[in-house]
Amino acid sequence: ISSLSTQKRKVVILGSTGSIGKSAIQVIEQYRDKFELIGLAAGKNIKLLKEQIVKFKPKYVSVLTKDLALQLKDLFPYDKNITFLWGERGYEELACLEEADIVLNGISGTHGLKPLICALKNGKIVALANKESLVLAGEIVKRMCKTYGSEILPVDSEHNALFQCLLGHNLSEVENLWLTASGGPFWDKEISFLKRVTPDMALRHPNWEMGVKITIDSSTLMNKALEVIEAYYLFGVDLDKIKVVIHPQSIIHSFVEYRDGSFIAQMAVPDMKIPISFCLSFPERLKLQIPKQLDLFEVKNLNFFPPDETKFPSIGFAKRCLELGDSYPIVLNSANEVAVDLFLKEKIGFLDIFDIIKRALDEHRPVKIRSVEDILEIDKLTKEKITEWLA
Repeated sequence: ISSLSTQKRKVVILGSTGSIGKSAIQVIEQYRDKFELIGLAAGKNIKLLKEQIVKFKPKYVSVLTKDLALQLKDLFPYDKNITFLWGERGYEELACLEEADIVLNGISGTHGLKPLICALKNGKIVALANKESLVLAGEIVKRMCKTYGSEILPVDSEHNALFQCLLGHNLSEVENLWLTASGGPFWDKEISFLKRVTPDMALRHPNWEMGVKITIDSSTLMNKALEVIEAYYLFGVDLDKIKVVIHPQSIIHSFVEYRDGSFIAQMAVPDMKIPISFCLSFPERLKLQIPKQLDLFEVKNLNFFPPDETKFPSIGFAKRCLELGDSYPIVLNSANEVAVDLFLKEKIGFLDIFDIIKRALDEHRPVKIRSVEDILEIDKLTKEKITEWLA
């Protein structure tokens, strides 16, 4: 990858109108002399995407459908330098642009998998914010990185923190990887309270501003469960060395415990621009302008608590899926996506999310995963089965 001091780094952002994409654009905006934004992919938010195009003049733009692409093209009738793409194929084309130095994958959910695979096949450096891809296809992704010489830089704040804490150290010296969890808004609430939780309540995260789905996942600790699986594939340590701790302040983003008894932690205010900047500029660091810097004299307490896996069984689900292997992590992710969607539509209660996931795992029979097509088929069948139950 080119040095930031010698030439601009060419960047593609997949999911530019989502929370990760918008944060990435704020980082690039601060350093227009170091980054060139050559590709933007979004879903349906044409209004915001138009503003991004006007500001950065990318060569390639992709949206969800052909109709949206034509609408967008009509907004730029005199600009012949932009190639407008759409649909699954459009996202994949942007993911493997030959001139791109780094691809930021901020597409949420299962939809982020195929663009990731395309980027890896083309030997790209991928700043990965789509944790579902590793949950669905961890073994395939690892194999492709080795085969094609591609690399993944973790954007998730916890995995980015672990990455920083591991730099310069030998993995064999690691005793444990500790993933910190804010706990969301309900980590210390009783079951009687959880029975009354509404989508509006669950979307009020105390520390982070994130997308809708990931905010609900944070409230159920499913976000942390998926991160356990992500860490397993990213760092290649034994499952029993991956620990979770509730840290309500979200100041320590994760830490590594070494075999000599020492801990190395990464600390910062909860702002996704920090890990995004670290990935986009790696191995260099940029001086980042953020609304609030960490002030150690303002930090009154740093508290840590064990997660209550009786009330929040998500982490136990993830460990069970890794132990069983094969197709189980796919079922976990698919069942959770359906359950979260139903909860947001107020068709099920908060605790029903766990019941749906447990039933999906209990009734699943393992399938060997050989391809992305296998993954997508299991994802589809799992979602259809859950829909049948509820009907």
